[in-house]
Amino acid sequence: MRRFAELLDRLVLTPSRNGKLTLLVDYFAATPDPDRGLALAVLTGDLDIPSVKPAMLRTLVTERMDPVLFGYSYDYVGDLAETISLVWPETPRQDETHDPRLSEIVATLQRAGRADGPRIFADLLDRLDIPARFALIKLATGGLRIGVSARLAKQALAELGSKEANEIEELWHGLKPPYLSLFAWLEGRAEKPSAAALAMFRPVMLAHPVEDRDLEKADPADYAAEWKWDGIRVQAIGEGGVRRLYSRTGDDVATAFPDLLDAMDFEAAIDGELLVGSPSATGSFSDLQQRLNRKTVSAKLAAKYPAFMRCYDLLQHGAEDLRPLPFVDRRARLEALMPSLDPRRFDLSPLVPFDTWDELNAQRMSPPHPVIEGVMLKRHDSAYVPGRPKGPWFKWKRDPFTVDAVLMYAQRGHGKRSSFYSDYTFGVWAGDEAAPELVPVGKAYFGFTDEELKQIDKYVRDNTIERFGPVRSVRADMTSGLVLEIAFEGLNRSTRHRSGVAMRFPRISRLRWDKPTAEADRLETLQALLPD
Repeated sequence: MRRFAELLDRLVLTPSRNGKLTLLVDYFAATPDPDRGLALAVLTGDLDIPSVKPAMLRTLVTERMDPVLFGYSYDYVGDLAETISLVWPETPRQDETHDPRLSEIVATLQRAGRADGPRIFADLLDRLDIPARFALIKLATGGLRIGVSARLAKQALAELGSKEANEIEELWHGLKPPYLSLFAWLEGRAEKPSAAALAMFRPVMLAHPVEDRDLEKADPADYAAEWKWDGIRVQAIGEGGVRRLYSRTGDDVATAFPDLLDAMDFEAAIDGELLVGSPSATGSFSDLQQRLNRKTVSAKLAAKYPAFMRCYDLLQHGAEDLRPLPFVDRRARLEALMPSLDPRRFDLSPLVPFDTWDELNAQRMSPPHPVIEGVMLKRHDSAYVPGRPKGPWFKWKRDPFTVDAVLMYAQRGHGKRSSFYSDYTFGVWAGDEAAPELVPVGKAYFGFTDEELKQIDKYVRDNTIERFGPVRSVRADMTSGLVLEIAFEGLNRSTRHRSGVAMRFPRISRLRWDKPTAEADRLETLQALLPD
């Protein structure tokens, strides 16, 4: 357990991607089975400990210390696992030299039920030191927040065995912790695990953003263009009676979209965009969010926000892998497949006709639907290859909207930002122009540099007028305050917010120290952007 705790500790303190990669490779190479496989499951989010939940941990720790003091401690530290590992009362350990193996701890927790889980977990916390407590809580609750994605962990496996990361991605959903066959193959002790599972994930092909001079070097005649819809990228795969719906990162999201899953009566792998509404009346991203990340969906919710897929590409048809074919050939095969699909759940992403980049740019800036966020460019001769190769595909997003808003509230962040006020609520003017009031319209916690974060943090501390638990209200009126230029991708109506609007991906694009608060935008400016 100490080795795993040390790994997490060093990953937290290592900022660079390459540094984290080296730590992971070294750990996998030096740690025996099954511990390294269980550590891998923790890093990729594939280890489930049903007997341990964050609410249970809060109950355990507040039975041992004053709840108010714990609340202040958690607010300051910003991470539940770190807070509990630090404040948990020290108890004499019977054997300081015994270091329980990760596999022993996981087996103990997985045997525990809801009734005896709290007692067993508290006993483990009593037996461990601070770094091991932190690691224990992280492995039990997930949500590591240590700067390691599942993709990075798989890249470390690829480097360990001198393989391609995409090769591991395609095997992944047929493997189970502690991944004994995977490590045996990576170390040359066994053959490659067979992709025995049906409806396997195919690593997605991604596009590069259009940058300066990219289009000057490209011939418009070499590319097809299609609308870039504001949903989530998915793969719908049917094979041998097995149906799966994957996100772009390879997570199976089918449980949230049973209505779409029921319509996947085909033997194919289709790449596209998951949306809600219907092909003739596409809903917004905020509508889609009503169904994302759910383990179950009621019939009422599914009826209110029906799911469908806008199809971009055909990766496999029957037993034939189409990815090596040029885009135009895959597109033709997709068009031929479409009539056999349920038209309520699947439609074809239309191509955008154009002859020049200027002509396409005009269409990009005035798309025919508010859920379109730009255009995709795909070379006619491009094969479907994993990753983000530059040249075959480009994404040319619509320029973001901007609004000048006034900082109203601030809250400390989590993890590395727990010492700074880094989460900001901002508002615009509404009501009578002679006596307007600020109405909150959004929250943002990125878009600024580290130096700008320090500047805003100092401003918040110097201009706090009220406190509401961890939240500070800052001075903001017609004569004083900080104006923030907010960039966002789109706007939707909202009944949950007093302002009646909800922003899509708001972020701080500029600090307007120069601008008087009285010159910030009004709510009517945002309302004019709402789709009909």
